[in-house]
Amino acid sequence: MSRKRVAERMKQLGLQARRRRRFRITTQADGSPVAPNLLNRQFSGHKPSEVWVGDVTYIWTAEGWLFLAILIDLATRGIVGWATSEWCDTSLCLLALERAVARHRPPPGLMHHTDRGCTYTSVAYQKRLAELGMVVSMSRRGNCWDNAVAESTIGTIKAELLQDATPPTRHSVTQELFLYIEGYYNRRRRHSTLGYRAPVDVQFDLLAEARLA
Repeated sequence: MSRKRVAERMKQLGLQARRRRRFRITTQADGSPVAPNLLNRQFSGHKPSEVWVGDVTYIWTAEGWLFLAILIDLATRGIVGWATSEWCDTSLCLLALERAVARHRPPPGLMHHTDRGCTYTSVAYQKRLAELGMVVSMSRRGNCWDNAVAESTIGTIKAELLQDATPPTRHSVTQELFLYIEGYYNRRRRHSTLGYRAPVDVQFDLLAEARLA
């Protein structure tokens, strides 16, 4: 069947071709020292502020790329810190980290797990983790499954919030992300991993159990 015939039939049926997503590499190694994979895919059985996993993704807008950095608490699956920027650099990840720390004030010893991207292996980022007393863990080279929770969370954000639309501005995306993450994802979205409860409910339950223990 020719392309013109297919196009004609699609037009009659009201169908449109799905455009291929734009792609941009966010994980770039720069030769800096990397940490071992201490997490080792142990994604469950943790307490709040015991393990955070993070990643960076990209969002295409009519103005160009917008980058999103997130940190997730494995115990509650809530997004504890996030930030957006026009640039994918260490400052973006540091901002997400500082917001997470300011909100949750984790004790020393928290495990911080990410991929081997240069934003995370940079001197400035590693210095800040050391100041906070965090234990550094990183995925093995080219192994996305070692950071599956962060990868899955980013996929959920893109599927539920953005779908196939191209937002008009970077600012509009950031506003939508705020409403989605703070108003819906952390507070009302039910997660099958959590027994179909929201992250904030799991956090309250786990903290209450810790006080009674």
